[in-house]
Amino acid sequence: MKKLGDAFAGALFEQLKSQGLADASSVLTSFASPRRLAAHLTTVSAQAADKTVSQKLMPVAVGLDVSGAATPALLKKLQALGADASAVDSLQRAPDGKAEALFYNSTVKGATLAEGLQKALNEGIAKLPIPKVMGYQLADGWTTVSFVRPAHGLVALHGADVVPLQALGLTSGNSTQGHRFEAAKSPVVIVNADAYASTLEKDGAVIASFADRKAEIARQLAAAAAKVGGGCRPIEDDALLDEVTALVERPNVLICEFEKQFLDVPQECLILTMKANQKYFPLLNAAGKLTHQFLVVSNISPSDASAVIGGNERVVRPRLADAKFFFDQDSKKTLTSRVESLGKVVYHNKLGTQGERVERVRAIASAIGETLGGFDLARQADQAAQLAKADLLTDMVGEFPELQGTMGRYYALNDGLGADVADAIEDHYKPRFAGDELPRNQVGVVVALADKLETLSGMFGIGNLPTGDKDPFALRRHALGVLRMLTEKDLPLTVDALLSQAFDSFGHWLAGDNAAALATLQNFLYDRLAGSLREQGFTSQEVDAVVSQRPQRLAEVPKRLSAVRAFAALPEAAALAAANKRISNILKKVPAVDPHVSEIILTEPVEIALNTAMKDVLPKADAQFDAGDYAASLQTLAALRAPVDAFFEGVMVNAEELDVRLNRQGLLTRLHNAMNRVADLSRLA
Repeated sequence: MKKLGDAFAGALFEQLKSQGLADASSVLTSFASPRRLAAHLTTVSAQAADKTVSQKLMPVAVGLDVSGAATPALLKKLQALGADASAVDSLQRAPDGKAEALFYNSTVKGATLAEGLQKALNEGIAKLPIPKVMGYQLADGWTTVSFVRPAHGLVALHGADVVPLQALGLTSGNSTQGHRFEAAKSPVVIVNADAYASTLEKDGAVIASFADRKAEIARQLAAAAAKVGGGCRPIEDDALLDEVTALVERPNVLICEFEKQFLDVPQECLILTMKANQKYFPLLNAAGKLTHQFLVVSNISPSDASAVIGGNERVVRPRLADAKFFFDQDSKKTLTSRVESLGKVVYHNKLGTQGERVERVRAIASAIGETLGGFDLARQADQAAQLAKADLLTDMVGEFPELQGTMGRYYALNDGLGADVADAIEDHYKPRFAGDELPRNQVGVVVALADKLETLSGMFGIGNLPTGDKDPFALRRHALGVLRMLTEKDLPLTVDALLSQAFDSFGHWLAGDNAAALATLQNFLYDRLAGSLREQGFTSQEVDAVVSQRPQRLAEVPKRLSAVRAFAALPEAAALAAANKRISNILKKVPAVDPHVSEIILTEPVEIALNTAMKDVLPKADAQFDAGDYAASLQTLAALRAPVDAFFEGVMVNAEELDVRLNRQGLLTRLHNAMNRVADLSRLA
């Protein structure tokens, strides 16, 4: 509803502005409720200013003969424009490319508001983002129009004057309908455009503004929770608040309750059914636990609300009873007993069943667990991976797919499994979205990594890559999840090893050479990493310098970026970056060079000085790099600026003598390798 309101108002504004009836100083306000769309705009003219239009007619050679008189073609063109032969003398000549052309200047009368607003209204209705319009007949029984729902009224005012418009079979006026039951007047007459919202609220019992209605609902929810007491608060869900705002015109929050026996069911089930099916706001206590009370946003405000409260309590009871039944029935069967049935559920026709997928995730998880924590972590990760998808076969998840993982945790605890494994079953889907929390324990991190790597390698292996805005398997989200876990959890894992383990787990499903698919996935991961880092505020140069090196330990990336930023602030940075770029360009043009340097062949003072400086500086920089102090390593390298500048000024690298040339190239290769261990400094040039 909010999207419709903003789109409608925006289209009207843009059209009026393009016609000169409104300008950039005009203030736009959109209104949207279940029964009305509206827009209010300030500084709107009754008629747009006249404007001069210059229109190209034809080349001079075509429009005028050798004597300068108008040709029949020119006279015919002028006649079509409403001008006569007398206009020939007022035509302007101007160059148009290689030839000279004739131009006709005329004054176009500005559009009236009635004309302009009619065009704007037609455009606004046509461009409404309605997924599926409704076609309906008008009163004449013959004419069919299309809109989101049958429209019953049209109000168009410029100040106090009605602007005559036609749309959807309606003629504009100054009256509308208020609240169906509680309006003080019917119809509600809008005396002027500025009084639209206030008149509707006073006489129509309607809060027309979506934003104001949303704020009023939030205020009433907080007040009702405070009335319940005990530190209670309504659940925070902005999407639900938007949805409810789009369902009511005069919100009235009421307090309802259900039987406490339903609280034995996991609270996520009860919360989801109340939110998704009934649009209720569950109440949580100070500890964040669900209470047996909930809030309803009604569209009516009767003096005695008991019937409304009782009706809502009666409606929610069967929903909660269903949730309790599903939970009780699911709890009678262990997760382990469900694993075998996963072999009957197709995951992807090119990648086998869910059961086969689980075996792949187990293999990847066991390998990662062995690397991170030895046998115990590998065993726990294997168990969690085996059971992670079992809750897909439960009645509860069948009814509420959003609870996959969450219910797996509850059923695992019910089966007597340890908390680490149970938490990992829920957390292996994390992070579900941008900014979501990561798995809470190491077992969960291992299984989440394995699950996402299996999905990525499988889909890339069969060529199911994201294209444009289409990403049906959420591969971008999976990639960001892998990157976040490797970075934020500081895991001692390398990208190449993880991808190799993932691809190897597929066996015959990805038979053949997977090198191309693996390389494509690797590029995809580093592209997502670069995009994520830029969103975090790092510059493109800083990100390119680090990511272009394809660092294997992603946990080191933030430290490398900080080091690059600190290096870039040094006075020597620009010169060294430029020199690095020059070295890169030189080495690109020659075959691979041995970085060995023969000091006997060094004859020029500047190359001897550079070699001497490198012998002093590089061991220190390398030691700092190996210790993980990347900032200090780059700062140490800054001492090479002067000898590097002198080297390029004093010698020709590609000397005619082969041994001298190779020796100087070796010197630069050694320098290039040392300078680019942290990042490709040439990207800062």
